[in-house]
Amino acid sequence: MTRLSEKLRLSLFLYKPTRFLSLNILPNISLSSTLHLCKSLARALASKTLAFFSSYSAMDDPYWDLDFRPSFRSQRLRLHDDYDDDDRSNDDVSHNAVDKLYLVPYRWWKEVRTEDDQMGGVLYTASTDDDAGSEIFLNLKKKDVAEEGFSGREYALVPEPTWCRALRRHNDFYAAAKDNVSLFGAEIFLKDVFSLQIRLFVSWETNSLVVKISQRDNTVDSYKRACNIFSSEYVPLHIWDFSGQTTQIFMNDSINLPNDIPGQLNKEILLELRLHGFSYYMKGRDWRSDEVADKHPSMDSSTYGGSMKMNGSTDYVNPYLTPTNSLQSGTIYRGAGSLGLIGLENLGNTCFMNSAIQCLVHTPKLVDYFLGDYRKDINYSNPLGMKGELALAFGELLRKLWAPGAKPVAPRMFKLKLASFAPQFSGYNQHDSQELLAFLLDGLHEDLNRVKCKPYIEAQDVEGRPDEEEAEEYWQNHLARNDSIIVDVCQGQYRSKLVCPVCSKVSVTFDPFMYLSLPLPSTTMRTMTLTVLSTDGTALPCTFTVTVPKSGRSLDLTNALSTACSLRDDETLMLAEVYKCRIFRLLEDPFDSLDLIRDGDRLVAYRLPKGCETSLLVTFIHQQMDMCHNNGEMRLVPQAFGIPLVATLPDVCNGSDIRNVFLKVLNPYLMSPGDVLNIFDDDFANEDSNATNTTTTIMDNDADSDRESRDEANSDTDFQFYLPDAKEAIEDTLIEMNEPIVVSGLPKRLKVLVLWSDNMTKKYDTCLLNTLPEVFKPQFFMRKPEESVSLYKCLKAFMKEEPLGPEDMWYCPICKKPQQASKKLDLWRLPEILVIHLKRFSYSNLFKNKLETFVDFPIYGLDLSPYISHRNSQLSSQYMLYAISNHYGGMGGGHYTAFVHLGNGSWYEFDDEKVLPVGQERIRTSAAYVLFYRRVPDI
Repeated sequence: MTRLSEKLRLSLFLYKPTRFLSLNILPNISLSSTLHLCKSLARALASKTLAFFSSYSAMDDPYWDLDFRPSFRSQRLRLHDDYDDDDRSNDDVSHNAVDKLYLVPYRWWKEVRTEDDQMGGVLYTASTDDDAGSEIFLNLKKKDVAEEGFSGREYALVPEPTWCRALRRHNDFYAAAKDNVSLFGAEIFLKDVFSLQIRLFVSWETNSLVVKISQRDNTVDSYKRACNIFSSEYVPLHIWDFSGQTTQIFMNDSINLPNDIPGQLNKEILLELRLHGFSYYMKGRDWRSDEVADKHPSMDSSTYGGSMKMNGSTDYVNPYLTPTNSLQSGTIYRGAGSLGLIGLENLGNTCFMNSAIQCLVHTPKLVDYFLGDYRKDINYSNPLGMKGELALAFGELLRKLWAPGAKPVAPRMFKLKLASFAPQFSGYNQHDSQELLAFLLDGLHEDLNRVKCKPYIEAQDVEGRPDEEEAEEYWQNHLARNDSIIVDVCQGQYRSKLVCPVCSKVSVTFDPFMYLSLPLPSTTMRTMTLTVLSTDGTALPCTFTVTVPKSGRSLDLTNALSTACSLRDDETLMLAEVYKCRIFRLLEDPFDSLDLIRDGDRLVAYRLPKGCETSLLVTFIHQQMDMCHNNGEMRLVPQAFGIPLVATLPDVCNGSDIRNVFLKVLNPYLMSPGDVLNIFDDDFANEDSNATNTTTTIMDNDADSDRESRDEANSDTDFQFYLPDAKEAIEDTLIEMNEPIVVSGLPKRLKVLVLWSDNMTKKYDTCLLNTLPEVFKPQFFMRKPEESVSLYKCLKAFMKEEPLGPEDMWYCPICKKPQQASKKLDLWRLPEILVIHLKRFSYSNLFKNKLETFVDFPIYGLDLSPYISHRNSQLSSQYMLYAISNHYGGMGGGHYTAFVHLGNGSWYEFDDEKVLPVGQERIRTSAAYVLFYRRVPDI
């Protein structure tokens, strides 16, 4: 056994999913000895390996593989496709899986590489041995210094994200050079991709990496191509490795090399290599030549169509795809030519997330960044972030969406990581795409913040300094604590000016912004009908119709109504909504949007004396007994009716004061005796002539008789007053006339239920109390005109000076208390990527509303120079639209999609997993919710 152990290597592997053991044994041991040894070893190892396998015994498993390969142990590098999203644990996002490798002509890749791509390249000289006929051997030896003016062949080995990034840049170049072409350039490049199975091992005798390409491992066509590409007649050959995989192979091999076994055999690695761009290269053509671009339909047999496996899926690649036949209506792009046209599966009400993601993953700067080595920027120690988990999940998702030939992606892992950072996005409820976008950008920034230790910087408020100097100091202080790709690309700076209305103190700050939330100013007017009531018993209700801005505020409505009803200087209006004969809500905030008031609402306005804020405000709710079903029986129950009346009382009052002020407010509704006679029985109509004379006298406006009759009616005690319970129902709290009423706190408000008797309902004109029109009654077949507003007008509204709301008061350092200051915003520094959020949704405690206003936004040439306070001549203020997040439907539901620009004039609609072409004329709709612009050079 001792001698055998010197010549035997036993390896145990746990393979998924069949879970079998593999033993690799050298050929100099006889078969009978091997079998006997295996049985002995199996018995000895069974008990020790039981804990390792945990779920089964090695002896009981039927899958035993005895591998008697003569010279090597084969190992296959695990690629990204070997992982399934559903099988990954939460930590699988950061696994060390090997990126797919691409071999491309060095000249092709050199055209579009960035500074990051040039870092870490390892140069190898390659010598070829293809005399065997069925195998090609490449010996790669490291070369420390590159030769100047090298005239041989040069190839580059790059990982798939780098290849995708280079291919995207080539496509942009091609689209810019050729008008009316979208992804056609990518099609030309992509149909030249083919796969090649290679085997690699380290030869320590020659200190080189040996690459073996065998005919038995590849198709005939692929092997013939490899022979042409690596043929020994083309000499010399240099291969640049920008993936780092060859260095890793050398390191792994040296680590696994046992020092006590003589004649160590080399470990062989099986790898799938993608080759791209060699059809043109081997023919001596320039891949950028007009000849290739113009004669693409007549490619030779080396450029082929058919099935090929890419990124784990087999898709058909059409070698003769043209701009016309590639854009078939209803096509879902899933082929290799669909670079960047991969949809996202809807996991359940996640269309809002899919829309925001598609806009971000098609942001040019972010695509280049996450297809590169972004992991070097991950901040694992930032307590405000996710220790890189969110950035890794987003980067992995972006790479999948830019991988060629991929099928729609299910973003489960990304959603899980996002919910860990922002728990409100856990579950499967519908959310706002802009809200998700804000949290996602913030989370990515914290995960990728290059500042590991944030310095403490004390804010300084020094008056008299130039704005330029102060703004630069604010910005540098911000960068000292925040430095990430998100800050580099998405963050700008605006100037905020606050002015105290009391002492005129001015405060100027320069704050960063990630996006602009623009209001939608109304360009149309709205007519609103309200009923004005007096609170002192001097007038009957009067209805007024006023015209206000459609998206105005309560203050606009109050001002218009004050003019219409000739409000006195010593009066003020209290607006309220009446619902089911009760005051449903008070419109007290002058900055509440009128969009919260619907056409079917019923509004009243009470005329109150100025300075009544400290007085007791009493609201009278009318009720009368009526027969209705109650617990299955017909019973008399109190029912509310009419418009609530309002009056003011002194702080100290009793039940008699409440009765008197109610009768005073109700006095205008008292009917004359003649009107009363008309509603009584016929017996009352035959009364003596005194009643007739009285009626005649009243109708002749005899003031004395009118006063006498009203006093007589008011002396009636057929009103009962109650304090309501929490449900505003009558309970046993009857208000006694001599009982004091105490109300504490501010504002002092009291609700009183007034139970009317049948006599009182006949003496007072309750029809006037029951008449309350709607805010707006649309006419039959009346069409509402579609409202339209320009994006520039939204910008002006955003920068308009306006007072702060009562809940947003500013603490004035001079007055030493909160003040309702006026605020003015100006753009100071513009970002590379400008995200504009259109504020279509308005919220209150009771209502939600969506504005369907059509915003006329420019696609090309958004010029922000008139709106910048500080003009930097080195940076352009021109922007071009490249993505839109759309919302269709109303509040609490609807559906999100995205429009994305991928080429010269080519737009696509991303509707979850479906990706369809869309004309540029169709992207401007009233559904546009978030706009994405990128900076372009000044025109």
